[in-house]
Amino acid sequence: MERPIGVIDSGIGGLTVLYELKRQLPKEEFVYLGDTLRCPYGSKEADEVRQYTWEIVEYLLKFDIKLLVVACNTATAIVLDELKQYLSIPVVGVIEPGARAAIKSTETEHVGIIGTENTISSQAYEYALKQINPNIQTVGVACPKFVPLIESGRISGPEAKQIVQESLVTIMNDSSIDALILGCTHYPIIQPVIENVLGKRVTVLSSALETGAEVSASLTFYNMHTTKEKFPISDPLILTTGSLSVLQRLKDEIFHFTNSQVKQVSIL
Repeated sequence: MERPIGVIDSGIGGLTVLYELKRQLPKEEFVYLGDTLRCPYGSKEADEVRQYTWEIVEYLLKFDIKLLVVACNTATAIVLDELKQYLSIPVVGVIEPGARAAIKSTETEHVGIIGTENTISSQAYEYALKQINPNIQTVGVACPKFVPLIESGRISGPEAKQIVQESLVTIMNDSSIDALILGCTHYPIIQPVIENVLGKRVTVLSSALETGAEVSASLTFYNMHTTKEKFPISDPLILTTGSLSVLQRLKDEIFHFTNSQVKQVSIL
């Protein structure tokens, strides 16, 4: 099926998922929309997150997407079921794939979860984990300073390390935790800092790899894989509602989407 896959996020974090999708599905076309103008979603009221999510979804539907990836944990926790109910295309979130990655990794059955305030308070990861393994014990920690840090491009250095250390005290002090879910798609951008702070005892996990596998399985199930034999000439089309500067730098330096078009759009 020669239609693109749509990927949405509250900001730049979903590029971590987009990168893995493109790696696993190199022949597919992708359109990404990050709502950086109204980021972060993690501290907003649920009704506001619902409204913003529907607005960016409706904009992306103009591109005749064949499948939607909600590459935002907050939106997945609050709006995923609603999107699945009302949209006529398959919708994939990032929470269940992240939970599966943790189940595969943990040996102690004690899993840490870090995310935005909304994601942690929703207990969506706890529910997903216990659906797979009822014996899993979890510790959830909200890290509200992470997304503003990342969106401003301060992804390394002493300031980033200090903020990570201060935010992860609870995780560091619990010696039973051997796996940590990055419950926000922004967080893999500072994963090296997080791993440096936590050390080798804790395996730090992103949902991106498992999300890619789920998208591939969905394309197979619905017979939606592209029939193109050649790879796309260009990298994904990347759209943002906010500033282009940080997005432009990260997409080149970290994700190597050097041939991507980056455009600022108004969705209202």
